[in-house]
Amino acid sequence: MPDGAAKKPSRIHQRTRHLILDAALAVFSAHGSRGATLDQLAEAAGLSKPNILYYFSGKEEIHVTLLNQLMETWLDPLEEMDADGDPMTEQLAYVHRKLDMARDLPRESRLFAGEILQGAPRMHPHLVADLKPLFDEKCGVIQGWVDAGKLAPIDPRHLIFSIWSTTQHYADFDVQVRVLSGDTPLEGARRYLDTLFRRMLSV
Repeated sequence: MPDGAAKKPSRIHQRTRHLILDAALAVFSAHGSRGATLDQLAEAAGLSKPNILYYFSGKEEIHVTLLNQLMETWLDPLEEMDADGDPMTEQLAYVHRKLDMARDLPRESRLFAGEILQGAPRMHPHLVADLKPLFDEKCGVIQGWVDAGKLAPIDPRHLIFSIWSTTQHYADFDVQVRVLSGDTPLEGARRYLDTLFRRMLSV
């Protein structure tokens, strides 16, 4: 190995870090960054507290690592909106991708929501450097469709905000949704949101 080259983490090291992060995701999404403790993280991971601290410097590093990994996942559905596609198809596909995330990644959604509700102290740089340029780009795409008469006149920013709020609700308020609507709320949500956005956006 060349002098100064970083040693590649072993598979055991990588597996243990992944185990800790997965356990931490459950703890942070349930208790928030302030309510979560190292004892809870260690118990959820099935490891001792000193073992946790061998892989991470503390609770804050674990939390920041999770948030950094989450940002890329969060951007992907918006990235996929295709300026060359059919405008209505692209909007409904975006709604579906966000609903799929609510179904498949509810813990990640609650982790993200918790960070934003605290004022985004750790993620603010990502919001500025990563999300804002992408958001502005896709708003420009939607505005182009509106200007071309392919979508009804609508503010692209508030359209995207509406998609976020109506889809992420099913993850962030999952317990309430299930009590009020039954065990498979996303089946009805997909049909309802298709109708809602189609009517809103149709020319």
